[in-house]
Amino acid sequence: MAIHEECGVFGAFGSKPEDVADLAYYGLYALQHRGQESCGIVVNDDGVFTAHKGLGLVSEVFNREALSRFPKGTMAVGHVRYGTTGGSNLANCQPIQVNHLKGKLALAHNGNLSNALELRRNLELSGAIFHTTSDTETIAYVITRERITAPSIEAAVSRAMDKLEGAYSLVLMSSAKLIAVRDPYGFRPLCYGQMADGTWVVASESCALAAVGAEFRRDLLPGEIVTFSESGVVSDKSHCGSAPRRMCIFEYIYFARPDSVMDGVHVHDARIRAGEILARTHPVDADIVIGVPDSGLDAALGYSRASGIPYGIGLIKNKYIGRTFIAPGQGHRVDQVKIKLSPVESEVRGKRVVLIDDSIVRGTTSERIVRLLRGAGAKEIHMRISAPPFLHPCYYGTDIDSREHLIACHKTVEETAAFIGADSLGYLPIEALKDLIGCGDYCSACFSGSYPTRIPADTRKDQFERKLSQRKKDVES
Repeated sequence: MAIHEECGVFGAFGSKPEDVADLAYYGLYALQHRGQESCGIVVNDDGVFTAHKGLGLVSEVFNREALSRFPKGTMAVGHVRYGTTGGSNLANCQPIQVNHLKGKLALAHNGNLSNALELRRNLELSGAIFHTTSDTETIAYVITRERITAPSIEAAVSRAMDKLEGAYSLVLMSSAKLIAVRDPYGFRPLCYGQMADGTWVVASESCALAAVGAEFRRDLLPGEIVTFSESGVVSDKSHCGSAPRRMCIFEYIYFARPDSVMDGVHVHDARIRAGEILARTHPVDADIVIGVPDSGLDAALGYSRASGIPYGIGLIKNKYIGRTFIAPGQGHRVDQVKIKLSPVESEVRGKRVVLIDDSIVRGTTSERIVRLLRGAGAKEIHMRISAPPFLHPCYYGTDIDSREHLIACHKTVEETAAFIGADSLGYLPIEALKDLIGCGDYCSACFSGSYPTRIPADTRKDQFERKLSQRKKDVES
């Protein structure tokens, strides 16, 4: 089991019709690392919404023919998905669209509601009918319900935030406005910038702004609502400060692209610091430091700099394999790690290797990587992890939903090292997390067990599917 990315959101607002679908396409391409299950774009052409969504990578879903079907428009919302609530199917692809009494809505969401099941149950009891098993549809319903009596769409969003718990960075589009929202804890990143022609762009990470040529303006504050319309840019900070700031620390360790800047912290620099801390806290005599591509590379460079051990490229990643990679049938069993990673034998043969990775979940992937390096002739392998051990599930968008899958919950460090075949193993000390970003305003619940919000009653990713299955059984009986 590997740690999976969450989702990426993108939005654009311009003053005149343009090829906003192309803009969204390039933005989503830059955010592809955040979700590889599905993607979608909705374009607003004078109040007429045109959508295209599908399962797969951005390049697979949006070929030139698909993009050519989009009209020019003034607004667009885009999304790349790795689902942490709801199954992987076409119905759960985002953005989600809603037609309601006061207009239309297209919504893209990054995060995970911790009270999604409770909200959905209450909505269903009041007559709501759901078409997906994603918590994003729950958010859309709550906003739509509030919009019936609210004076504006942004006011409806503000009221909805009083009911939502957990992690949510949203980009939503009405017929006339583009709205960006970040939950009061600021679990997930969200920023905006502006292009030379005046078009405003919103994205999960600053790397997507750079990809479309937009100049970074700033990150949204936790709890902030920013509305883009013909009247200009308006910020609503009424929810700011209603909860302690708790940016997900794993964004800096793994999720985000290293060229992104989030809440003023350069991701690359945070990972370099992680490697430097590992070199000080878990030193070892070795001949070379290598990283597991991609998120282990920066930490490996930091370890090398701090330790004086030469840095090398010991593993090559096949960049053409995404989550749509189809494993062969029973007759052609091939270790998928060997397909994705290849050792550089000349770099590791006969050497004592420091191997840097971002995390260990079950340990099976780490064991296979260590075995690859042993097969390439590495004399010793000392594994160093640029995060503390995973000990607790995450309810805010990281796909860790059970302690039973976490090797650190069942084995000591020494036992884990033996399981993966490493000569030694060292994790980043949990107290050093604050040194990565220069402050203590982060969520580290997956490491510490200290949760900023209520823990949901049902934490399974397929909680809604199970609910539907039980209803079907009840009806049939």
